[in-house]
Amino acid sequence: MPSLTDTKIRTAKPTDKPYILQDGNGLYLEVRPSGSKYWRYRFWLTPEKDGRYTIGEYPAISLSEARRERERAREMVKLGINPTHEKQTDKLRQAVSRATTFEAVTREWLDKKADKLTPYSLKQMTSAFEQNAFPKIGRLPIRSVTAAHLLDVLQTMEKRGAASYALMLRQWCSAVFRHAVVTLRADGDPAAALKGALHRPKVNHSKAMTREDIGDFLARVREYGGNRTTVLAMRLILYTFVRTVELRKASWNEFDLVAGEWKIPAERMKMRRTHWVPLPQQAVAILEELKRITGAGEWLFPNFRRPSDVMSATTINRALENMGYSSGLWTGHDFRATASTQLYEMGYRTEWIERQLAHVEDNKTKAAYNHAEYLTERRQMLQIWADWIDKIPEMTIRNDEYVDLI
Repeated sequence: MPSLTDTKIRTAKPTDKPYILQDGNGLYLEVRPSGSKYWRYRFWLTPEKDGRYTIGEYPAISLSEARRERERAREMVKLGINPTHEKQTDKLRQAVSRATTFEAVTREWLDKKADKLTPYSLKQMTSAFEQNAFPKIGRLPIRSVTAAHLLDVLQTMEKRGAASYALMLRQWCSAVFRHAVVTLRADGDPAAALKGALHRPKVNHSKAMTREDIGDFLARVREYGGNRTTVLAMRLILYTFVRTVELRKASWNEFDLVAGEWKIPAERMKMRRTHWVPLPQQAVAILEELKRITGAGEWLFPNFRRPSDVMSATTINRALENMGYSSGLWTGHDFRATASTQLYEMGYRTEWIERQLAHVEDNKTKAAYNHAEYLTERRQMLQIWADWIDKIPEMTIRNDEYVDLI
């Protein structure tokens, strides 16, 4: 008959040496000097040698639970299986199972991609998986994830208006499955079967402002009553036509206002190449004013709600809407199209314009020499561009008609 009871176990006191309390059929409780109490099962696979199987600690494992586990271990012994070895094997199985879930394989793939991506791109990819895929399929073994699983994830994104993001996520999922295939954890790429399953939204290409549009913009930005740093950001991007993300995340240590140069480090550039921006006098003047406002901190354009972060990605576009432009009429990216169009019409060389736009040369040999090439020519071009902007008559609206400001 079993000799142990809950009361006897609970009241067992430690001594200066370990001792055991027998329960029967090989089950006993080991009481240690520290006061810890462990369930163990003694078994024989051969008459000559016994073994010990640790079931767990009391009271996390109750008396009834310990007895059930003893019976399970006894059945394994009858089959010639060592319960201790089986427990270790089971732990390995669980570890392998966790390492082959969709989330685990995806995070492994992201780690391998990290040194080839900008911090922004890596964050964008990780966020896409964490917000959309992991909640639904993250815990599934990647081998069991089907096209139907993925389609549910992507269609949910599409329904909420994130179709473009869903298309990118499908491509990233496809890359994850290809990684799983080459590491022998998947048999195929179910994401490939979904190519064309989503409606591709119409691309809203950047639009170039005309000379009159620029005049209208200059008048509106002068009258804009919003944050002064936002006004300076819009004026600066017009003169330099950098990408909005390059402007928003700019830090003061990238600038040499005496030399009139802005060195954007490779890790912040879309193509992961250092980009030199020669600054026209007008841009230097803007930066000198801005430095009196934000120069004590790290960022040119800090986020005033979150001082450790930078200006929101939507700030410039929202400012344009607040200035009276209908949603999407003009965006921060349109300043690049504007400068490119106008400079081509002025007759400037393609190499100068494309280098200033930080576009990668198609010819790899030419690209190797383009680290800061045409810097002198680009400096002259940007100064002429800034002077040309300043000569444009500002426009205003009187009785719903545009007239030149005198």
